[in-house]
Amino acid sequence: DLQDRDGDFSIEFGVKGGEINGTSRAPQKVNYYSISDDVGKAADAVMGVCKKLAEVSPIQDPTRFLGNKVNGTLAPLHGAWKLLFTTAADASFSKNSTRGAAKAQNIVDGTRGRITNVIDFAKKEDGTDPVLKQLNVVISAAPSSVKRVNLTFRYAKAVFTKFFFLPLRWSLYIPVPAAFITRCIVLFYRLFNFGRKEAKKPPQAYFDVMYLDDDLRIHKTGEDNLFVQARDTWAEAKPFLE
Repeated sequence: DLQDRDGDFSIEFGVKGGEINGTSRAPQKVNYYSISDDVGKAADAVMGVCKKLAEVSPIQDPTRFLGNKVNGTLAPLHGAWKLLFTTAADASFSKNSTRGAAKAQNIVDGTRGRITNVIDFAKKEDGTDPVLKQLNVVISAAPSSVKRVNLTFRYAKAVFTKFFFLPLRWSLYIPVPAAFITRCIVLFYRLFNFGRKEAKKPPQAYFDVMYLDDDLRIHKTGEDNLFVQARDTWAEAKPFLE
């Protein structure tokens, strides 16, 4: 209701677009107050609830069996998690930006110790597919404690709907030395705009699980960004995941 009334944020590519910090190259935090005071207060309320939930998480060892070839499917993190809320600008998408609207999800393969971040970009207003239809970022995930997961970014797969001016669905695989999804998006954007990619390298990536049950997952990254995710089998969350 607030989004319909007050509108949405507009985050563009790179430093100038408010996506990443110009000094650290870490994802910027979304300023929900830039939309309205009510939206900002609502975001603060969500973050407050997350902090309280962290004190009563029913699963105390959320990284258990992650990367276990025998029992990996029993890992509490195993499976697909769809994004409900985040403070990370690089994982926030809206239709009133050049990046376009998109749905994000995180698929954990407990057996292989692998996480795939999947971004599905929405159709354009005229009903046609965007040039960049989907982005998959594949990450090796290894628990370093009962609640912390260290991340090593392996490669990205971008699914395109055009090859220059020809309508052709094709995929491009590229190694990902950077720790942020936004680097991949910026790279593909600049390739098609004959620009230059940035050379700075990010620090070691990780996230800490704050709360986890069978339906809801809350974690915070090393850049202090919050992610709230849910299973699509959770009936109460489905209206917010569609």
